[in-house]
Amino acid sequence: MGKIRITGASSGLDTDAMVKELVNAYEEKGQKYKKAKTKTEWKQEAWATLNTKIKSFYTKQASNMRFSSAYMKKKTTVSDTSKASVVSSDGAVNGTQTLEVKKLATSGYLTGAQLTKDKNGKDVTGSTTLAELGYEGGDTWVQIGQGKKADSYDNDHIKKFEVNGSTTIDEFVSCVKSAGYNASFDSANGRLFISSKESGDAANFNFISSGTGSPADVLGLTEKFDNEGKRTADSAVKIEGENAEIILNGATFTSGTNTFSVNGLTITAKDLTSGPLSLVTDTDYDQIYDSIKDFFKEYNSLINEMDKLFNAKSSKGYEPLTSEEKEAMTDEEVKLWEQKIKDSLLRNDSDLDKIASTMRSAMLSTFDIGGKTYSLSSFGIGTLGYFEAGDNEKNAYHIDGNPDDPDKSGETDKLRAMIASDPETTTSFFQQLAGNLYNAMNKIQSVSDNYTSYGNFYNDKKLTTEYTDQTKQIDKWEKYVADIEEKYYKQFTAMESAMSSLQSQQSYISQLFAG
Repeated sequence: MGKIRITGASSGLDTDAMVKELVNAYEEKGQKYKKAKTKTEWKQEAWATLNTKIKSFYTKQASNMRFSSAYMKKKTTVSDTSKASVVSSDGAVNGTQTLEVKKLATSGYLTGAQLTKDKNGKDVTGSTTLAELGYEGGDTWVQIGQGKKADSYDNDHIKKFEVNGSTTIDEFVSCVKSAGYNASFDSANGRLFISSKESGDAANFNFISSGTGSPADVLGLTEKFDNEGKRTADSAVKIEGENAEIILNGATFTSGTNTFSVNGLTITAKDLTSGPLSLVTDTDYDQIYDSIKDFFKEYNSLINEMDKLFNAKSSKGYEPLTSEEKEAMTDEEVKLWEQKIKDSLLRNDSDLDKIASTMRSAMLSTFDIGGKTYSLSSFGIGTLGYFEAGDNEKNAYHIDGNPDDPDKSGETDKLRAMIASDPETTTSFFQQLAGNLYNAMNKIQSVSDNYTSYGNFYNDKKLTTEYTDQTKQIDKWEKYVADIEEKYYKQFTAMESAMSSLQSQQSYISQLFAG
């Protein structure tokens, strides 16, 4: 319960205002502590955001580029892409091969005979029952066998469900779906359509219990033939599912789908061929170039941001705003004011300088390959001149001949030439360069006691300690101010009490003289 103070009764003074004025200087000092804590909190957020970007580059680009898999991709060109497409794995063999597509995979498909009227002459709908279609049996199991041949079905390949005379067409369709097949009833045409969900002869199906008078029979799902082997008018039409078949280099391969995996190639058959196609597998030199290009794109983005943060303009004279100060400004003014401070939080930051310097140093590495020393300049890669580069872009690398780089697009494309003439040396150099960079960055985030968790590139423990200490300092100072305020109120209360006593004495004396 708050304290109730009755002041100023004897003196006539506004003691609340006087006490507030007396403690104001102490509260202003407390505001400095709060502003310092706010800046620490903002700095934690700034570092957390940057650390995520640094860690992402470290674990992705720097890490991946250490391995040959980032460069030596294979590419297979097909002479007619309308007939087949091919994706090459790293293990695919370079060379030319022949391919023929003999069959495409199909799914088993059953189109039921037309059901026009039930036995009562009514139109057949999804609500029509088996009894109304002429089924006279009782409860029975409908069995669907899946596999290559009807005589080879085993229990693992037989799905069944129970029906009776009151089962409707829609209910029958639901049962077939539950058994694992596509099923629908087209009431406009009066036909059931059932198909396997997968292609190939192994996914083929047949209704096992489909004799005359069976549920499948009255639903028009039985194939019927005359003495000459021709389908009758009331027969269902069944298309058997078939495997796809290709001939690769003279050898025949089959698959339940139109996709084949053969010796490092993933071949997708699209259409039948009238003759052999040509498949040419070779090293994907464009992929090597793109991998290197993407690496520098991410590196430049990160190093430019770090330089911008480190070289930020000073925000001297700007401090986090109090609630009263914010009320005197527009929302946009508050936003711009605070952004000015946030932009400068990592200015001249020692942790930031260490990371950027480490990365820049690693990128200057040279390596001996095949008796010759190589550096980035050997591949037409370097930074712009000091006066050519934009602000905070002086440590970014540019690739000569890169069509996406206006500063270097007109130069001779030395990197592509090196990739084409000596891909092994090129990939070896960049693997070693990425390895050096990765190892250098790894040392920063793995050997210090300043980091609360592995994977941080900044002194987060120090910032956490500062924030905790500032919180304690603010709590301590607020208690101190409260004690000071209470002290002043006690002094004014004592004064009021003394004045009240004096006034009582004066009143008593005045009454004596008046008598």
